[in-house]
Amino acid sequence: MQKLDKTRLTEGLLALFEARQQLSASDAEQAELRARIGRAIDLAMANTQEMDSRRVTILFSDLRGFTSLAEKHSDLEMVAALNRYLERMTEIIVRHGGTIDKFMGDAIMVLFGAPIARDDYVEQALACAIEMQLAMDDVNRKNQACGMAPLYMGIGINTGDVVAGHLGSALHSEYTVIGDQVNLASRVAAHSLRGQILLSENTYLLARDYIETDDINEVKVKGKTGSIRIYELRSITRPRPLTAPRREMRKSPRVNIVDVTLKFQLLRGNSVLQQEHLGQVIDISYGGMQLVSPVPLEPFSDIKIALSLSLVEPDLSEIYAKVLRVSPVNGAYKCSVEFTYIDAKASLMIKQFIDGIVELNRC
Repeated sequence: MQKLDKTRLTEGLLALFEARQQLSASDAEQAELRARIGRAIDLAMANTQEMDSRRVTILFSDLRGFTSLAEKHSDLEMVAALNRYLERMTEIIVRHGGTIDKFMGDAIMVLFGAPIARDDYVEQALACAIEMQLAMDDVNRKNQACGMAPLYMGIGINTGDVVAGHLGSALHSEYTVIGDQVNLASRVAAHSLRGQILLSENTYLLARDYIETDDINEVKVKGKTGSIRIYELRSITRPRPLTAPRREMRKSPRVNIVDVTLKFQLLRGNSVLQQEHLGQVIDISYGGMQLVSPVPLEPFSDIKIALSLSLVEPDLSEIYAKVLRVSPVNGAYKCSVEFTYIDAKASLMIKQFIDGIVELNRC
């Protein structure tokens, strides 16, 4: 527990009192007084807020393909799109009693159960996540009206004990939480695909009486020995019935193909590495494919793909994908990937290619 520094608290309150006595000062002096008041309040809050341990639910959301989209639009257009997204998500989060810990570009970290404790913090976090995914349809309608490709969001949720309170100094402090459970929530979110809501086992066990889940997956995450279980949230019955939307690309037909090669590059953070690798496509759907890679790929790593399905359009270069599973096969590596960003032209061509094969097989 952080000890209360009464001397600094008293100094801060006295500075605030002194400033309030001088409200008849000039405009310039009042501006300085407002700054002093702000610093005094920060000082007082930083020293009255004790760090404490509490159980919270942490939600991380992250847009898939936002960096790729930024290559096609100006900074002003991307800021406008980001603000449309954050404005809608913030409204949903606040309505469910969540506290936004921070924005990190297109990612959001949200707390439920801190700083104000409440009994229904897990329920509200899950309801919030589903409503956030449902709201993406409206966000995308507005983006598409501005000539932008659709954006998709992944969400990861974990519940556990953290240390909560204000961190910082008299000049700046902010309320936040720290601890291993925060890291785990971030890792769970990193495994989420577009449109998914993934739960840690901690959250699943607390909510299993009123939720429905689909896939259960065991994955290895950085900082954990062994593997952890993650669950895909489908629906809830509390605090009211809600069902997460199923993204169309996850229901598409999948067709086997031969003699189709592709080029791909690995991503490191948001940067595309220069070296290109040749791979072979095994099968493909609207939203992903299986390919054979000559080099090992890490599960949940990201790649950029250049794929040729037509003599007319030799390269479809605006495809980004996340690697899901990797298995050795005949000296190479069989990889399942899901598209995280695909432009409208490439998406249409892949759909027409798949639909043509499906129709041909029906004859």
